[in-house]
Amino acid sequence: MSAATATDTAPVPAVPAVPAVPAAPAVTGIGVAAPNGLGTEAWWAAVLRGETGIRPLTRFDAARYPAKLAGEVPGFDPAEHLPGRLLPQTDQVTRLALTAADEALADAGVDPARLPDFAAGVITANSAGGYEFGQRELQALWSKGGQYVSAYQSFAWFYAVNSGQISIKNGMRGPNSVIVSEQAGGLDAVAQARRQIRKGIRLLVTGGMDSSLCPWGWAAHLATGELSTAQDPARAYRPFSADADGHVVGEGGALLVLEDADAARERGAEPYGTVAGYAATFDPPPGSGGAPRLGAAAELALREAGLAPADVDVVFADAAGRRDADRDEARAIANLFGEYAVPVTAPKTMTGRLASGGSSLDLAAALLSLRDGVVPPTVHTGPPAEDCPIDLVTEVRRPERLRTALVLARGRGGFNAAMVLRGR
Repeated sequence: MSAATATDTAPVPAVPAVPAVPAAPAVTGIGVAAPNGLGTEAWWAAVLRGETGIRPLTRFDAARYPAKLAGEVPGFDPAEHLPGRLLPQTDQVTRLALTAADEALADAGVDPARLPDFAAGVITANSAGGYEFGQRELQALWSKGGQYVSAYQSFAWFYAVNSGQISIKNGMRGPNSVIVSEQAGGLDAVAQARRQIRKGIRLLVTGGMDSSLCPWGWAAHLATGELSTAQDPARAYRPFSADADGHVVGEGGALLVLEDADAARERGAEPYGTVAGYAATFDPPPGSGGAPRLGAAAELALREAGLAPADVDVVFADAAGRRDADRDEARAIANLFGEYAVPVTAPKTMTGRLASGGSSLDLAAALLSLRDGVVPPTVHTGPPAEDCPIDLVTEVRRPERLRTALVLARGRGGFNAAMVLRGR
């Protein structure tokens, strides 16, 4: 046999198949507990009115503290939303999370009990745990003795308790976990849920929720040195402003129902939008001289989504409210999109920073913006400082095109996250 014949009859190596790009999962339900509105539509209407939820603290007497303002969820009576058996074993944050999860599932038109076992799970973010519950039990320990400490303290204080209680209440036996990366956590949790969808899980409740408005939690917030001590709610949290001097703490957040897009379509769901891209980066250690890497997270998220900067119609900013951090974020946005080239908004100026709940609330705002064709305002701040060259939206805006949103978040300790959402 000739060499040519041997070559012709040799088996041809198989060409490796190009892996299919996973379909972007769909958001089919939203539940909100925020300082300017309990429930998604009440909160969204307040946001579009520019209505702030930042007010003097009422949860405890803050007269002796330098910072006296916060964003408290208004009119929340847990007994109206939860079964009585859950009240003795839950902190404020878990009660808010359970309420938001119920709203999100109802909004999605999903009854987890009707799904196959292990088809649905819960992945949330939390950065403080049940601070108020923990403080109460520590007071009982030191003032009365250990026999007066609730057995529920063993889990009610824990970061993972929101995920656990939501899954138990709704019979969701699939993946269950918690992400702890402060403000970035609301995006990181949704990204982790997206990974589970890609592995074959049908549905997840995901997002972030935080509440630590008690003296113990307040002492921790004050220790950061990043809270504004302004007494006027209209001047206490002014991100990107030349006179920004810190932020206001709030409670609450948003939980979303994330589904496999095909499964959502099969059951006739109408998604708010899809999670098209995500990335996380970490800042270099303090004092190392390295540059912040929020911009890199945004670039990577766009790359994963297969989009260019010109495709982004609005950016929801992290908006730290500190001059150095605001300047870094504005530079990252300007470097990626060009100076004043894309609308930038921070509706969290109406709620304060909600830790892990803040970025998931921004996701909810972005999805509703895409649904309604409107960009919500950044309140209580005028034109940005000269060293923040961004197109900051300070009044409701209705652009001709609103198809793609980029949400940015930074968590204490160097966490950065960016997520790209696409309208339906």
